[in-house]
Amino acid sequence: MTHAPLIRRSVRVLLPAVLAAGLIAVATACSQGAPAPKTPPSATSTAEANGSGTPSASPAAKPAASNGPLTCDTLITPDTVAALKKQGWAAKQREFSFGPNVLPGGLQCIWADQTQASDHGLLYGWAPISASDAQGREAQLVAEGWIREDNARGVYITADPRYSLSKDDQGYGMTYLFSDGWVTVSDTKQGLVLIQPQR
Repeated sequence: MTHAPLIRRSVRVLLPAVLAAGLIAVATACSQGAPAPKTPPSATSTAEANGSGTPSASPAAKPAASNGPLTCDTLITPDTVAALKKQGWAAKQREFSFGPNVLPGGLQCIWADQTQASDHGLLYGWAPISASDAQGREAQLVAEGWIREDNARGVYITADPRYSLSKDDQGYGMTYLFSDGWVTVSDTKQGLVLIQPQR
């Protein structure tokens, strides 16, 4: 699937920072006046490709058969990786965590132009999680002001839009999707559609 370069939003990344309720640390260098990079591909193009008004969810957020460790290059769709690299962006990989609490076996990737100090980037993350741990994390996020939406695909937990640093076309900022045995995160809800782990 080809993704047209339509993402118009970026996550603001603080150094060091714990986004939205202090639950996820995302750090890159920041500076004033650095030029914004060109726009990378968007999940919105998924909706255009399938003729719907909203992006479809990732059909396979659970990694395919293992041929090695999951990396930033294999976490999101190959077309997205190619488009980001074509624009000179690269990924910084970190452990998937809720604040100081790391989920073993997961990763978070910050895609940005690493050659210049900037406050623009894109966040994608995936981790395995047990049902009991997922319930606890969901409850903790909601208690701290995040918004829960139950769906056939799983449980979406989204940052309060009043405090979102970036938003997609539907007005959603940073969002987690908890499903059967895994959790994903992106700086926008639409960004979750690009997370299709392959190993």
